[in-house]
Amino acid sequence: MTTDAAAVPDWEKRFRAPRVSLPDWAEDAPDRALFVSNATGTYELYAWDRASGRQRQVTDRPNGTTDGVLTPDGEAVWWFSDTDGDEFGVWMRQPFDGGEDEPAAPGLAASYPAGLAIGRDGSAVIGRSTDDDGTTIHLVRTPGAEPVEIYRHRESAGVGDLSHDGTLIALEHTEHGDAMHSALRVVRPDGSTVAELDDTEGGTKELGLAVLGFAPVAGDTRLLVGHQRRGRWEPMIWDPVAGTETALPVDLPGDVGAEWYPDGSALLIEHGFEARSELWRYEPGAPAPVRVETPAGTVSGATARPDGTVEYLWSSAERPPVVRSTSGAVVLDPPGAKAPPSVPVEDAWVEGPGGRIHALVQKPATGEGPFPTIFEIHGGPTWHDSDAFASGPAAWVDHGFAVVRVNYRGSTGYGRAWTDALKHRVGLIELEDIGAVREWAVTSGLADPERLVLAGGSWGGYLTLLGLGTQPDSWTLGLAAVPVADYVAAYHDEMEALKAMDRTLLGGTPEEVPERFEASSPLTYVDAVRAPLYISAGVNDPRCPIRQVENYVDRLAARGAVHEVYRYDAGHGSLVVEERIKQVRLELEFALKHLGGGPVLASPAPGTGVKAE
Repeated sequence: MTTDAAAVPDWEKRFRAPRVSLPDWAEDAPDRALFVSNATGTYELYAWDRASGRQRQVTDRPNGTTDGVLTPDGEAVWWFSDTDGDEFGVWMRQPFDGGEDEPAAPGLAASYPAGLAIGRDGSAVIGRSTDDDGTTIHLVRTPGAEPVEIYRHRESAGVGDLSHDGTLIALEHTEHGDAMHSALRVVRPDGSTVAELDDTEGGTKELGLAVLGFAPVAGDTRLLVGHQRRGRWEPMIWDPVAGTETALPVDLPGDVGAEWYPDGSALLIEHGFEARSELWRYEPGAPAPVRVETPAGTVSGATARPDGTVEYLWSSAERPPVVRSTSGAVVLDPPGAKAPPSVPVEDAWVEGPGGRIHALVQKPATGEGPFPTIFEIHGGPTWHDSDAFASGPAAWVDHGFAVVRVNYRGSTGYGRAWTDALKHRVGLIELEDIGAVREWAVTSGLADPERLVLAGGSWGGYLTLLGLGTQPDSWTLGLAAVPVADYVAAYHDEMEALKAMDRTLLGGTPEEVPERFEASSPLTYVDAVRAPLYISAGVNDPRCPIRQVENYVDRLAARGAVHEVYRYDAGHGSLVVEERIKQVRLELEFALKHLGGGPVLASPAPGTGVKAE
């Protein structure tokens, strides 16, 4: 079917515009790269020979593929094969130049992934998570060899990295029972422990650690580590063999991450502060880092190349993403129509019960407020919205809505105390902050109090349902995608790593702290919901499983509440462009029907999934 480009609205063009991720390159063959693109209409993996310019699609699956890694020699691609987006599967291996897929570790049954590190000698360290076994980590010494288990624990853990010579394996674990704050262990390939680093002090102290990577140099045992000892994320160098720790004089506000330059001589610093990010270079022993110039906005990923240049994926709320280089070149520019720009984001700072709350606001380019306003709440919860391009919010702006995104307590990027405030009164804490920003939006004249939409996906969908039930007078309409709806049923059905996170957030299981699960569950307040409500859910979702959504919907239906439900055949969201467009179109139509407004332009391309009611 041919599509008249002039008849397709800008909001759909943004979704359809070809996009690419930051290319990941093979450590010992830097001209061989792997990236993700939606060029076919579904997000899939692509191999790129930079020397010849040849690009080849590696995966081709109905529900898409995004998890993949190159072997250090660049000879093969490992990619994770699940079933219809359920995140439960096995690693497959395919030659870089093309050929048949084969199981990369045929002795390992399907599981949820818990990290992967591939060695230069053909070995691989594979992390797995299952309901029956918790976390297990296995060493596969050569492709196709029998896996050897080197780690097992009921709590969540994962593979961090493998040293350059393959003699050291860095693991992140939560054996102390705090899934929000990992400890580190470095082991030999036989599983024997070399060293431990634990800032939780047996679970009595809430400080986390993260593996950022071994030095990429033969014989170098230094490990770059993220820590929270000064109230935020920042890097240090730990040598688990020598037993030394080296603090770095990187005194920047906000959270700081880092990775090694390919020769190990310097660190590429990624600095995030107040919803924007920038890059710095630091040479160990120098008094301070040096700025790597990037435009104002958000750097979503960056890598230093062997020639010293830095490549990075950049965007802003106004400008679509592009892979740039510090040499001034656009690194990877997919063919096809470019995404139309949107409007820039404005900052709002609102006093809340737990401190100043940062909100990001986009307004229609024409007209004066108050506007119909959608509060688009981010998932995670340990995540944050930033000044980055997003097709969803831009679609609402195109339809005359103001969009407000709130980095509530629990969000990252504003210090450890802000993130860790999310404990026990889960959901209710975030809604206090969202409620404070809502009040500001109305009193400032930005938002029309009669046309306020609470919306979000995943944890944002959870907060939408909880907010409609606990703040029924505050919201005109709700849009919840892949939400937690019945917290107890969700706990029992979700993937094991999320059970551990819920135990950390709420202080135990539903049987141990039933009153906390009840207070934080949207199902508790479902009979108080008065606003029209639209829910979408993936039938294969392991994070917000479908049964607990159905429990909530049954309660809405039993009392005749105004609602619509859309179920689609995928997991925690969709990697199919037309499916994503269809979902946004259905949300827009639902909102405009109940709030008043003009028709949504329909796309001539059919969507997938089944609208059940």
